[in-house]
Amino acid sequence: MKATAADILIDTIYDWGVEVVFGLPGDGINGIMEALRKRADRIRFIQVRHEEAAAFMACAYAKYTGKLGVCLATSGPGGIHLLNGLYDAKLDGQPVLAITGLQYHDLIHTHSQQDVELDKLFIDVATYNTRIMGPNHVENVADLACRTALGYRCVSHLTMPVDIQDLEIDRHHSARNVAHYTSDVFARGARTPPEIEVLRAADVLNAGKHIAILAGRGALDAGDALEQIAEILGAPVIKALLGRAVVPDDSPYTTGTIGLLGTRPSQVAMEECDTLLMVGTSFPYIEFLPRPGQARAVQIELDPMRIGLRYAVEVGLVADSRKALEVLIPHLKRNKNRRFLEDAQKGMVDWRELMEERAGRMDKPMKPQVVASELGKRLSNTAIVSADSGTIATWWARHIPVKRGQMHSLSGNLASMANGLCYAIAAQIAYPDRQCIAFVGDGGFSMLMAEFATCVKYQLPVKVFVIKNNTLGMIKWEQMVFLGNPEFGCDLHPIDFAAFAHACGGVGLTVEDPQDCGRVIEQALNTPGPVLVEAVVDPFEPPMPPKVTLKQATKFAESLMRGQPNREKIIATVLRDKVRQIV
Repeated sequence: MKATAADILIDTIYDWGVEVVFGLPGDGINGIMEALRKRADRIRFIQVRHEEAAAFMACAYAKYTGKLGVCLATSGPGGIHLLNGLYDAKLDGQPVLAITGLQYHDLIHTHSQQDVELDKLFIDVATYNTRIMGPNHVENVADLACRTALGYRCVSHLTMPVDIQDLEIDRHHSARNVAHYTSDVFARGARTPPEIEVLRAADVLNAGKHIAILAGRGALDAGDALEQIAEILGAPVIKALLGRAVVPDDSPYTTGTIGLLGTRPSQVAMEECDTLLMVGTSFPYIEFLPRPGQARAVQIELDPMRIGLRYAVEVGLVADSRKALEVLIPHLKRNKNRRFLEDAQKGMVDWRELMEERAGRMDKPMKPQVVASELGKRLSNTAIVSADSGTIATWWARHIPVKRGQMHSLSGNLASMANGLCYAIAAQIAYPDRQCIAFVGDGGFSMLMAEFATCVKYQLPVKVFVIKNNTLGMIKWEQMVFLGNPEFGCDLHPIDFAAFAHACGGVGLTVEDPQDCGRVIEQALNTPGPVLVEAVVDPFEPPMPPKVTLKQATKFAESLMRGQPNREKIIATVLRDKVRQIV
């Protein structure tokens, strides 16, 4: 029996190392599903409850493994649902292949059911994006799609009419389409910067006195070199969120994260540095970078388009971060001015004491910092922690310390809600023997909470920690602090998440008492299989910025004067936090 177009597609992606496909069946991809069924011993199909989750999982699989992530969706609405997760991959530079179905080839553009031309819809999100025209077309474009996604760390998309999926390969190909003229060999470039540029970069860095390092996702495998350079230059390592695991949080060289949910020492270092080394980062908030003209800058970046994207640099090294740092190190001179790093280290002592004080409060209602801190203390050295977007990211960034050997991530530049559980599922599938954690808010979790049933279906021992405050916390505080408006539309109807976990066939636990928090977390981590912990916390606990500006304070006061609900409780909580910080 001859191979079908769908058979060739699945065989080709398997040749590219694909072992897992995340998706949901549908009548627009029946041929592809049959090809996967026949190859179930080679490629694992993970059935999700929503196609958006499949795309998130493909993105996370790529983030945590470096391999090609693959998601599959049917024609029309199925393919449309993939878009959010695919934009997550696009904006965070992850290699993902999306495969979708199309209407019958001779009914496209005839107003038939699910007549959505997905290749046109995906034109912005996918770097490589094409419609398969026949069975002899499959191998050529599938090779290109995989090669493009891996080579450029981007999204590729292949869509195939449902009837073409079942067509058999024949010899009636075009004259220039010679069988097997493509290959599945992925060529890696040296990605080492030219020596003359390395010397120029060294001159800039050696001339600096107050040097800061900003590291992101692109530096995740360059931690040792970063710490070596930090010691030579007397430079604190400031971490963008996607680069949290670049160096552990107990490293003497790091001041933690930067931005609204960053640390005060990181912000002070940015405000006072005279030289900046950016490594593998496109940190998007320019207001937290040095003022234009304040600092001389060097940037190491794999994508030449991103050189100077956020800050005017004198030297740009287009290279792999680790290789660039390793060739840069021999040309650097020890900075005799150690005060800048020492001040940052002293600042971190004070900051950690403040964070420990906030996480040690035993008053009720329970503070979210307590949950994050108690969880962080109990995580294994190889844990993979996936956070969601919102105020939950603040508690993750500040109170769950990164240990050496751990992996941490979230939806970075897209900052999408609902990614946390999906990321954790993908991590658990990629690393079945590692502790995989979803640290999520009730707003984000409830968007795709049905994926907890996916954990149960495949008996994935994912541990889900839902911080429940019955509000869209980040939006509430943005309305108040940035706009001066009373919160509106942010309250959430309560859900019994522990009961939901039981209904799915998993284990559900609830904790409200901070005195009991550590015990419940310990119980969850030691319970086999998927477990959900519902942690009920104070809805009025603010995600305080590292430094409160006059504008923020003014807008906050305006929101209170204009009728902010529960303003008495909010005032009491904010003032208590601020007094503790000052004292």
